[in-house]
Amino acid sequence: MANPFENADGTYLVLINKEGQYSLWPGFIDVPSGWTVVHEQKGREACLDYIQSHWSDMRPNSLKPVENV
Repeated sequence: MANPFENADGTYLVLINKEGQYSLWPGFIDVPSGWTVVHEQKGREACLDYIQSHWSDMRPNSLKPVENV
């Protein structure tokens, strides 16, 4: 069986966790606990583009400096 995370023709979701980390997730697999869907099911490239445009700071939220408001 091929790796479902690398299927160029598959459909995917984009997930995010509480640390602000993104994940490309196969659309046919249940979303794991602790993750939230932030981009609906689309093709692999569309989901990767979404991640690239939204995830600019790779540090987990718990390691980012607190901003003064």
